[in-house]
Amino acid sequence: MNILVVMDPIDTIKPWKDSTFAMMLAAQRRGHRCFYTTTADLWLDQAQPMAACAAVEVFDRHEDYYRLQSWQHQPITDFDVVLMRQDPPFDQRYLTTTHLLALAENTGTWVVNNTQAVRDCNEKLFTAWFPHCMPPTRVSARADLLRDFIAQQQDTILKPLHAMGGAGIFRVRHGDPNTSVIIETLTQNGRMPIMAQRYLAEIRHGDKRILMIDGEPIPYALARIPQQGETRGNLAAGGSGQGIPLSERDRWLAQQIGPTLKEKGLVFVGLDVIGDYVTEINVTSPTCIRELDAQFNLDIAGELIRRLEQGRG
Repeated sequence: MNILVVMDPIDTIKPWKDSTFAMMLAAQRRGHRCFYTTTADLWLDQAQPMAACAAVEVFDRHEDYYRLQSWQHQPITDFDVVLMRQDPPFDQRYLTTTHLLALAENTGTWVVNNTQAVRDCNEKLFTAWFPHCMPPTRVSARADLLRDFIAQQQDTILKPLHAMGGAGIFRVRHGDPNTSVIIETLTQNGRMPIMAQRYLAEIRHGDKRILMIDGEPIPYALARIPQQGETRGNLAAGGSGQGIPLSERDRWLAQQIGPTLKEKGLVFVGLDVIGDYVTEINVTSPTCIRELDAQFNLDIAGELIRRLEQGRG
């Protein structure tokens, strides 16, 4: 296969922990050809979605880890698969990229994950499709409704709907004197809805990332454990990753959500689980492949590429 990888600038990644890099390594090992591009290098020529891209060879080392061939302009429809791996925020640029890739999708190119599903399934709000799997939650831009929820739950987490990596997350207890300014800041003075969830004390044992390939879970999760004094387990926020086998509850949660992921064409997804609940469903660029591979001698990216080789169905 010829695989177009839409990602963050390759010279800025940390190859020893980057999941997109793991996918390119796996594709290369299995005889496929990868091409590198970024969202800034995609454009539309009349009705033809195009990419400025370069064939890329990757090497599993910390430095001098990639080699680009000459750049070329190529119709995106020439590729068998497009891996959309640009990190959020899910902003206007991200949305426009999904529209461009949808034109290629419409003529037979397989975009992973499906562009319509990525637009429809906000990583926070998508949990509401599975109310039996989510903690007590409220989404609103109104300060009175958010204050009422905080009073009900006593201890809460407030977070924006379109960020990642733990950005903009606040723990707010009932009576906190900073409540007003936190709500004003996150909602941009009542203009932007945010998510409020009950604080789950099980976060001290880690915010578990469960990776799903075509609706089926990898049998191990990465528990991202917060630093002392932190409420965020995200690796980007300084959390440490500890691999653990899936619990019976983890498997049940995956069973509840997996069929919907498969139906929507969400081939590679990360479920965030704290205690007994799914708190987010990551559909844009889920990570943690490298950490789980290293701890359990897995080949998660290889499993994903094998699924792509099988085609749609």
